[in-house]
Amino acid sequence: PYFNLDKNKKYKVVFDIASSPKDSSKLNPLLNAVARLYNMHVDAGIKQKNIEVALVLHGSATKNVLKNKQYQERYGTDNPNLKILEELDKAGVHVYVCGQSASYHKIAKKNMSKSVKMALSALTVLIDYQTNGFQLIRF
Repeated sequence: PYFNLDKNKKYKVVFDIASSPKDSSKLNPLLNAVARLYNMHVDAGIKQKNIEVALVLHGSATKNVLKNKQYQERYGTDNPNLKILEELDKAGVHVYVCGQSASYHKIAKKNMSKSVKMALSALTVLIDYQTNGFQLIRF
């Protein structure tokens, strides 16, 4: 590549994910973009300890955090996002859902994937991470 990454530099990014496909049987491609960014940097030689990634889901993406049973009850299909949320969490990505959006969409914490943490708000997460040097990627 023409743009070389500094393999010793710390990369810090927070993703603002506020949309999801209208077709509830489809994976949210923005979650895939988060995984792709993480994986391509690791594949390019960036040590896992040197890449910190967080994301916050809100708006229509809030539904992505539902456990399968509740997702099936609401949308009549399995939640296609659960596996990638679990994989992101296992890789060390900090995954949050906006508490305000969860409340609006009537999603209780007990009905959320264990890979997702409830935040006060998406705004709070975005402010906190940016204050701590994370670069914002908004879709």
